[in-house]
Amino acid sequence: MLKRTRKHIKQLKRSITQSLNTPGRPTLPQDELNIIERIRKAAAANNQNNITRTQAYFNFYQNHPEVHWALLAHLVSRNAGWNMTDLKGEYLPKLLTDQEQVDFFAFLERGNWLIFQDAYPQLLLYEESKKQKRPLFHLLDPLNISKFMKPFWENMWSNERKEELTIALIINEQQYIEKRVIHNTHYKNKVLDTIMFKLQDVLDFNHILIPYTTPLQQKTKLVGGTVHHFSSVEDRITLGKGLYDLLFSVQSRLTQTVKWAETNPHTGSRKDYWPDLFNDVKESTPGQVHELKSSPCSLQVKASRIYSPSLPSVWKDWEHNKAEPGDWYPNKKMFHFVKQPIKQLSGDIEKTYCETIEELEMAAFTKNTFFHKK
Repeated sequence: MLKRTRKHIKQLKRSITQSLNTPGRPTLPQDELNIIERIRKAAAANNQNNITRTQAYFNFYQNHPEVHWALLAHLVSRNAGWNMTDLKGEYLPKLLTDQEQVDFFAFLERGNWLIFQDAYPQLLLYEESKKQKRPLFHLLDPLNISKFMKPFWENMWSNERKEELTIALIINEQQYIEKRVIHNTHYKNKVLDTIMFKLQDVLDFNHILIPYTTPLQQKTKLVGGTVHHFSSVEDRITLGKGLYDLLFSVQSRLTQTVKWAETNPHTGSRKDYWPDLFNDVKESTPGQVHELKSSPCSLQVKASRIYSPSLPSVWKDWEHNKAEPGDWYPNKKMFHFVKQPIKQLSGDIEKTYCETIEELEMAAFTKNTFFHKK
């Protein structure tokens, strides 16, 4: 991990301030205009749905493993897809109305879409810089990327500051969706302030799971973390930094995580990482709540698996309005996250996640038995 000195932080701040004060945008030569157009088209082509986004992140990481954020984004995006399909899976349809399911999906999808259309062009610009053997980060501005990011990409290019770039991208993307999604009046009223979303928060439903396969047992294990206050940008950034540390701090586990991702393409179904517990075909009796025969973590009794559908089978591609304009960076208080030390996560998530499944089953059973969703 690179040391972030006070002098270095001041230099970063100075670089960003200079870019903020640069008047207008210079006229670009045709070859650079062509680069921008190619990047925009490639980003749009890969931004069709959660499946295409998630795979695009991983493909990029495999070609450019020095950009650590791409692997982290791939794994977090997998979790977004699992949350999307949970809305049509075994338990949540018993707890949410049809409209609440759509509203929740639109909220998750908008955030996933927005982050990709902001971050993926940055990745492609870095790739183009490598091809041309010259930095092209002056093109971040015409690509509508926050001025916050330019010095971090330049430092990555000149000094290979991988950790610093990753943290900057975590901060940037969470700030990018802060007003556009988290504090957007529509999503706030429809999703974040509803009783059911608060119920998910109480149930610790906001887990981020990182699967990996142990070489000897050939068993998929889970590490990860939980954001307890999803509406807090500070909590989301802190979790993102902790997940990054968790992912890259143990080389053997990192290798096993990448291997798992290679051999298990993302479908949106939780069957991808736990086929003994989940299936993309419904096995329980229609109209009945799936009943666990033992703790999900033990699976001592063979029983029907929990329904977890693939994404294309339950959600069509979503039509999005253009991203709202504006640079978040005038909110400079976020800069302290660059210099703050990473809060390490224990990574122990399996037991907590199994308890969440049991709580969801109980909540669905209670709602189905005593209240009956209308």
